[in-house]
Amino acid sequence: MKDQSGREKRKRTGGRRRTFRNKKRHQLGREPAETTVGEPRFQVVASRGTGEKVRALSTNVAQVTDDGETTEADIEDVVENPANVNYVRRNIITKGAVIETSAGTARVTSRPGQSGQVNAVVVDE
Repeated sequence: MKDQSGREKRKRTGGRRRTFRNKKRHQLGREPAETTVGEPRFQVVASRGTGEKVRALSTNVAQVTDDGETTEADIEDVVENPANVNYVRRNIITKGAVIETSAGTARVTSRPGQSGQVNAVVVDE
């Protein structure tokens, strides 16, 4: 098991390693957005510097690319999600998830929790 700095909690000899300091503000993370399929909802989050991120909390629209042609399609369902098997049941979209759209089955290439939009490429099955 690892501690908050990413090191193992125990030494080779079995002795315990104690954390020597707390995390600094720039090292702290946030809870995952876990974008779901539904009525579009977004959240603007301040990022480092003057930048900001738009988190998609839920969305039902995807930009789907098929042979270089991009169209806007409606998301119907999450078919497969390699990030977590339970995400399929909960209809959570992450990068790499396979979604069923009005333009066909597609794989998500963007990070909706970071960019606020779903970009996908049509998958031939």
